[in-house]
Amino acid sequence: MSHSKRKQLVFTVKDLCRVCYTCVRECPVKAIKIINGQAEVINERCIGCGNCTIVCSQGAKCFLKTVRDAKIILKENKKVIALVAPSFPAEFTEIDDHKKFVGMIRSLGFSHVCEVAFGADMVAREYRKLHDKVKEGGSISSDCPAIVFYIEHYHPNLVGKLAPIASPMVAMARIVKTKYGEDAKLIFIGPCIAKKAESDEVDEAITFTELRELFTEKKITAESTIPSEFDPPLAGKGTIFPVSRGLLQTAELSEDILTEDVIVASGKTNFREAIKEFENDSQNNHHLELLCCEGCIMGPGTSPGGKRYNRRSSVSNYVRQKLENFDFEQWKKDIETFSTVDLSQEHVVIDRRLEIPDEDVINQVLVRLNKLTPQDHLNCTACGYETCREHAIAIAQGLAEVEMCLPFTIEKLHQSVMELNESNKQLASTQQALRQSEKLASMGQLSAGIAHELNNPLGVITVYSNILKEEAPEDDPIRKDLDLIAEQAERCKKIVGGLLNFARKNQVSLAETNMINFVKQGIASIIKQESVEVIFKNIIKHPMVNIDADQMMQAFTNLLKNAVEAMPEGGTITITLSDNNQYVILEISDTGTGISKENMEHVFTPFFTTKAMGKGTGLGLPMVYGVVKMHKGKIELKSNDDPRKGPTGTTFTIFIPNDLEK
Repeated sequence: MSHSKRKQLVFTVKDLCRVCYTCVRECPVKAIKIINGQAEVINERCIGCGNCTIVCSQGAKCFLKTVRDAKIILKENKKVIALVAPSFPAEFTEIDDHKKFVGMIRSLGFSHVCEVAFGADMVAREYRKLHDKVKEGGSISSDCPAIVFYIEHYHPNLVGKLAPIASPMVAMARIVKTKYGEDAKLIFIGPCIAKKAESDEVDEAITFTELRELFTEKKITAESTIPSEFDPPLAGKGTIFPVSRGLLQTAELSEDILTEDVIVASGKTNFREAIKEFENDSQNNHHLELLCCEGCIMGPGTSPGGKRYNRRSSVSNYVRQKLENFDFEQWKKDIETFSTVDLSQEHVVIDRRLEIPDEDVINQVLVRLNKLTPQDHLNCTACGYETCREHAIAIAQGLAEVEMCLPFTIEKLHQSVMELNESNKQLASTQQALRQSEKLASMGQLSAGIAHELNNPLGVITVYSNILKEEAPEDDPIRKDLDLIAEQAERCKKIVGGLLNFARKNQVSLAETNMINFVKQGIASIIKQESVEVIFKNIIKHPMVNIDADQMMQAFTNLLKNAVEAMPEGGTITITLSDNNQYVILEISDTGTGISKENMEHVFTPFFTTKAMGKGTGLGLPMVYGVVKMHKGKIELKSNDDPRKGPTGTTFTIFIPNDLEK
């Protein structure tokens, strides 16, 4: 294993990063640094688990692609051997025969295609020997490179507990070199990102998703290739290796609840807890089988959306079919033939731990966050850290920012709104308060993180409540309860949708737009009753202006919709389009009920609404305000709800600078 400076495995696509802090929350080692609200991966701290690439709904985290390097190796060498991870049946479920899959790989130009599962067979024998030999002090499995990196970087005192045994990939690399010659070039194909940095004994490593890209590029399908078997040596039980407890089954060990001899843990939370307990137990005699993912079948190099138990079932079915007509005698001979291959592995300390700041420094940060008492420590995890203290430590270490704290940001938002309301009488003060209120964007982006987290469980509630309703008899009283559940879940989804609309990106994509056509399009898109008349007054001289048409259209139609709703008995909406030397001016005026004086100061406050329960989220006008401000414009509001003071109605006026550059 190479311990030189490791290649960077995960990158941030800055244009896609939306500051939801999900990657911070999901990173088991907090190898993320927030810079001006964007999440950068710290290569030196990253263990290559790939969690961030899986959970980022915006696609802002991507892993190192090595397809190009693999293609060069295939082009420049005659003897190139594919080392296929045993989890392939979980990924390529659409291919009904593994021989077709092997044939497809050969069609890419590989001279041989070998099963890493045979390396798992050999490694399992070594683990069995280690288990029988080490009765005190315990050991930690070393087959998962992300786990090895985690121990070497963050628990260096446990490096001596790592099993001195090569991973199945490295073991198979040595076996293949022994059988087919040292001149062979090796390309590993599997579900893991960390494998790309695990060892110099393979020439390149690509993921299953990258293999799919190669198949698509070369137009290789199962029907267009000649089926063939893996090249020897063929694997036995090692094919079950990628599922949780696969090592135990291959090594014919048991997770005995009475002796508590072997403990299995997988997933970012479970493996860390197991290591923590192992480290703190001075009388520890456990053997830990650890996987960073929920089994290799769920690795970051697999296609998204796969179901864990379906994938596990695919591997199990493949193993059963394989072993039905398996030549165990030949397998035993192969095991004996390669029993002299060195399967040992050295692990070294590469301490990446950061120094914990002094208590005084931590407390100073907590004061900045307004965490003055234990009751102020909400530990809401919105920032991505488990506790407020951990967030404060990360700030002191230069990894996090104060604005990541949602309660803190909301409090500052409230203060900004109060300052704005108090300074409306003085223009200069108002402009300063408006600059302060632009920090609404931070809250919006934090809201997006929460909204994304809520969407999936709400979808599950909706689907299963409807399934239960279909299964219930027509006269069953529970159907009314299920209707209520589905209805309220749908309402929650609408609120989440409002949050996502409010949490707009902090930049605009400007394009030259004809404002006359823009207004006409907006008018045509609204739904109104016949009693509402729309009048368009066009007095603009220069209609072409640079705007983000999609975002501005959403703001414009939101104001039109509000105007229609303000006139339930009918009325007139007057839209006036004009310009001057500085602005394009869009005025939307209605003859509706108007806005009360006490509500005027709250209309742009998030979540404030005068609509009936379930009819509004209070995010429409804050969204309009945000879009206008992102265009460096301004919005004014006039309204009268008292007929004694003149005609009732509301007028919103949007000022868009006519010199915005793309």
